[in-house]
This record gives sequence, structure tokens and C-alpha cells, in this order.
Amino acid sequence: MTDPIADYLTRIRNAVMARHRVVEVPASNMKKDITKILFDKGYILNYKFEDDGKQGIIKIALKYHPETKACAIKHLERVSTPGLRRYSNAKDLPRVLNGLGIAIISTSQGLMTDKEARAKNIGGEVVCYVY
Repeated sequence: MTDPIADYLTRIRNAVMARHRVVEVPASNMKKDITKILFDKGYILNYKFEDDGKQGIIKIALKYHPETKACAIKHLERVSTPGLRRYSNAKDLPRVLNGLGIAIISTSQGLMTDKEARAKNIGGEVVCYVY
């Protein structure tokens, strides 16, 4: 597999479209950090890291509105790919939906949202957009 982050986002996107409650994804440290950010910002209901003897599994419970059954995640978009890396400095960090969505940035201090990176005045690789 050449791009495991794109596979992670695609699995979540497919589970949302199929209205699944839980999606299982192979684990890595970067995927765990992205999952924690999605949980902290309210895009997913819950998550659990399981060790299966190899690389582990991330179980993600997706969040739906109780009445309209609309998912909290409307759009997931991979920005920086292995073939074309996208970097941004602190002044030029992207704003997703004029601040309503989040951009996940990989910085020297770890993964964080665009707002946190702007507050700390650091740039990095733009991993994905979520709204």
C-alpha cells in the first residue's frame, strides 16, 4: 500500500456513505493521532485501540444526528499525497470552510489542527481537510 492515510480516510468515507456505526482500520501512530483529533473536535463518537499481535486495529464509532441521521463528517479530503507533498508555513495555513472545518497539519511538534498550528506559529505538511 503506497498511501495508508488515504486508505484510512477512504475507509471512514465509505463507512459514512454505507451508514455503518463502527469502522475498523489498521493502526499506525499517525492514524491514531488523526483519530484523537477527530474525537477531540467532535467528528466521531468514540474510538478504541486494540492490539492484535501485529500492528493493531483502530475501532472508530461514527457520530450521527439522532433525528436526521446525518453524519457529523460531511467531507474528508486527502491533501498531501506521497507523489505530491503539500507544505504550508504558519502565515499561509489553509482555512477550511472559513474556519468551520479543520485542516490536520503534521508539524515538528506532532499532528495538530490548523488553528492550533496558527496559534503556535508553526507550519508543516497539510495532511487532510475535514468538515
